[in-house]
Amino acid sequence: MGRLSMFRRLLNFWVLAGAGAIAIGLLCLVIILLSAIRPDPEPSSPATAVLYVIPYLSPTAPPATATATPTELGPEGSAPPSPPPGEVAIGAAVQVTGTGGDGLRLRNQPGLQSEVEYLGLEGEIFTVDDGPILADSYTWWYLIAPYDETVRGWAVSNYLKPAQNP
Repeated sequence: MGRLSMFRRLLNFWVLAGAGAIAIGLLCLVIILLSAIRPDPEPSSPATAVLYVIPYLSPTAPPATATATPTELGPEGSAPPSPPPGEVAIGAAVQVTGTGGDGLRLRNQPGLQSEVEYLGLEGEIFTVDDGPILADSYTWWYLIAPYDETVRGWAVSNYLKPAQNP
């Protein structure tokens, strides 16, 4: 008897059909086990829309004049003068101005060496929450954004002006 006929006898139709049935049975078993150990999906709640209302200047407000940009200035640096006393106060709305579009750095502590937490954009409005504190020859106010209370920090008063209500 040759090897080819022995091979055909071993791999006849019933052997192949039995092997296929075992393979399909094992596949079904694996699928059932995987679906049994899969965690149930957490129910999802509908998304909640969030609307931020950002105050703006009235169209009749005079445009801000460009002055020096807020770079990392030392005590000898040049920056716009501080606003007169009484214009910026706790609870007042103030607007970033005079940065030439570069923005105002809000820091975690008053002082030029403190870490910058946020960059207030030119024209952005904040609420004064604390201050004034004198540090590095500047007057610092603690500002909080009215649209997101996580946007906060100490800012130099030279780049703030009272916000105009519409």
